Amino acid sequence: MAIQAEQATTETGQTGPPAKRRLKPSTLSILLGLGVAAFTIFSGVLAAVAPEHDPSPIQREVFDNIPSPLRALFYTILPVLFVGGSWLFAQRVRNWERGQPDDRRTTKKNVGRRMADFRAGVYMRTLMRDPAAGLMHSLIYFGFLVLLAVTTVDEINHLLPTGAKFLHGTTYQAYAAVADVAGVAFTLGIVWAAFRRYIQRPYRLKIKTRPEDGVILGTFFLIGVTGFFTEALRIALVGRPGFEKWAFVGYPMSGWFDGMSRLATVHQVLWLTHFAGFLTFLLILPVTKLRHMFTSPLNMYLRDRERPKGAMKPMPNLMETDLESFGASVVSDFTWKQLLDTDACTVCGRCTSVCPANQTGKPLDPREIVLKVGQVMSESAPHGPVSPVVGHEPELTVTADNVFQRISAEEIWACTSCKACDEICPVNIEILDKILDMRRYLSLMESNFPTELGNAYRSMENSGNPWGMSQGERADWAKALPDEVEVVDGGSPFQHEYLYWVGCAGSFDDKNKKVTVATAKLLRRAGVDFAILGPSETCTGDPARRSGNEYIFQMLATQNIETMNGMGVTKIITQCPHCFNTLGNEYPQLGGNYEVIHHSQFLEYLIESGKLDLADARLDERVTYHDSCYLGRHNDVYLAPRRVLGSLKGIDIVEMGQSGSRGMCCGAGGARMWMEESTGKKVNTERSQQAIATGATRVATACPFCYIMLDDGVKENGRDDIVVQDISMHLLDAIEGRGSTPVGVTAAASAAAAGTGDAPDMHQPAEHGADDTGVDDT
Repeated sequence: MAIQAEQATTETGQTGPPAKRRLKPSTLSILLGLGVAAFTIFSGVLAAVAPEHDPSPIQREVFDNIPSPLRALFYTILPVLFVGGSWLFAQRVRNWERGQPDDRRTTKKNVGRRMADFRAGVYMRTLMRDPAAGLMHSLIYFGFLVLLAVTTVDEINHLLPTGAKFLHGTTYQAYAAVADVAGVAFTLGIVWAAFRRYIQRPYRLKIKTRPEDGVILGTFFLIGVTGFFTEALRIALVGRPGFEKWAFVGYPMSGWFDGMSRLATVHQVLWLTHFAGFLTFLLILPVTKLRHMFTSPLNMYLRDRERPKGAMKPMPNLMETDLESFGASVVSDFTWKQLLDTDACTVCGRCTSVCPANQTGKPLDPREIVLKVGQVMSESAPHGPVSPVVGHEPELTVTADNVFQRISAEEIWACTSCKACDEICPVNIEILDKILDMRRYLSLMESNFPTELGNAYRSMENSGNPWGMSQGERADWAKALPDEVEVVDGGSPFQHEYLYWVGCAGSFDDKNKKVTVATAKLLRRAGVDFAILGPSETCTGDPARRSGNEYIFQMLATQNIETMNGMGVTKIITQCPHCFNTLGNEYPQLGGNYEVIHHSQFLEYLIESGKLDLADARLDERVTYHDSCYLGRHNDVYLAPRRVLGSLKGIDIVEMGQSGSRGMCCGAGGARMWMEESTGKKVNTERSQQAIATGATRVATACPFCYIMLDDGVKENGRDDIVVQDISMHLLDAIEGRGSTPVGVTAAASAAAAGTGDAPDMHQPAEHGADDTGVDDT
């Protein structure tokens, strides 16, 4: 699907040759409605002009006991509603057409991934991450689809000539049984949904329950119950023949009406009520969140994109572009796919339930970001307002095409960019992209960012790192090593196999200097040929880009790329997931293409290949591993750190309640490392309490920011006895004999706790798009 007609724009931000003009999606919506309406009219005319009767004794008559005027009403009203519904839906699609281009075309290269994403959604696999809600929705979803299918099959059979009819005999009996199974599943699902929303009332549903929810559930319940009553009355009317016993719900119910007076009239009234329920469904479908029946599968199908999972949208060179505005503040600044996202939202609130900012009392609610953008899009439409994604309070009106009428800067800056919202969304809505695009606007156009972030900007611009330290001190950490590490000047050829990209934290932060030393010692033990850039290395620009300052990011990234390309660097090892993500996923946007590997992956390779000898390595302690967001959710690397730890004898690995793809952020991502946290509970305090609750004596991290935040958090909770370290430090402790608390767990058991699966290719930048979505993904 491509909304744009005039030109094609790729994920690299480059404008290609003009694309062929094609029908707009809004026009296709209307044409589809006209096609369905035409088929319905044709069916009605054909059934009236040339009725065909099935002589089989085991079959059912379509429209039995329904007089001709009511049949005519059926074939008259339905086409009108089909056309009207498609027109209303087209008005929504016209809103998507207001967005910027986004190349989501289906090609031979991506069609397999697109279909896999589509199947994951329509088979309810994404919803089953929450088993109870997933099962409930599956009952409704599959029940409705089967009921729609059996109704369509019945109508097709109705139109066929006598010799071609097939719904008779055992086929009809099986058909009746399948229909009743679907009806039971559908009705039970509706009752369960009503119980969950109005009696159990989980918080994420309670705060967004609107009158339309009652209308939707009531309409579906009416359709399900009247369907069974209509079937029972029809069976009673024809004398309850034995072959109808296959309708295992309708047949027993038909006994309730045996011998009832005015049975035919009651049947007609129930049939009309059932039909009215279906008409109500068609009326509310395009104007309530029921529209997700179409928009959600479409959104899931369009999930795959050229841009890696962890990369932000590219921007043109800010020193050369003619653009006058950057980021997103009005509807037309978003891409058409981002606008489709808002109409695909099911308002389930799963994103809210996993947001670390929301969990700790910050103003950010990811679901509200989607709904507010959707409201502004809907109510500012040039072709007239359409219904919002979900109902809202009347006073929350929109008077202009600007999302900041409904979204505050405080909401945007509270985000840690952990991607938990994107990862858990069952319909693949890209929430983080919207937040980061709005940050770009606030930072570049309004200079509306937290004061303390300005200090980090100045430090990156003037000193090449957010700490504001002298570049001449970048290699000082190496003084703690017994042997010198070669520092290669940025103007010299790089004649080593690997560049060890230390990063700003590993170079300047006292805690993380120990990580750098430990990693270097391990690389030396394994005989790895590596060198560092020292003063020639500058910040990758991740904090600038994640906080919206694309100008500083491009300045730093361009400098690094020119240095490394000029030196001939091809392979990079880094201990920082933020550097790992930026170097591997975002530098290619600016011409920097390298094989980037995280130190956890490289250590795993060294251990498995036998280059790092762990024969005498032992760590007799209970360890819990904290997942880095930029290693895990942004790059799907979950098992490598666990396998490194699991390779140690004596270790007891325990998981926190939130781990793997559901792991909670440390609170420092999205440049939050350089912003004050003054509202609500500190994220790192909450996460540290989860680590303490495991009873672990050690906490393992694989990210410099996570190390700082978890270590501070554990101490704030009064647990100075718990050792927080990077995995490289734990590994070195085990090798050098500093693991001491026996727990009696074998290495084999610990490896099982860590998980199983194939090791990543040592030269791959990340496990992009991997099916491994985490340790705890139930």
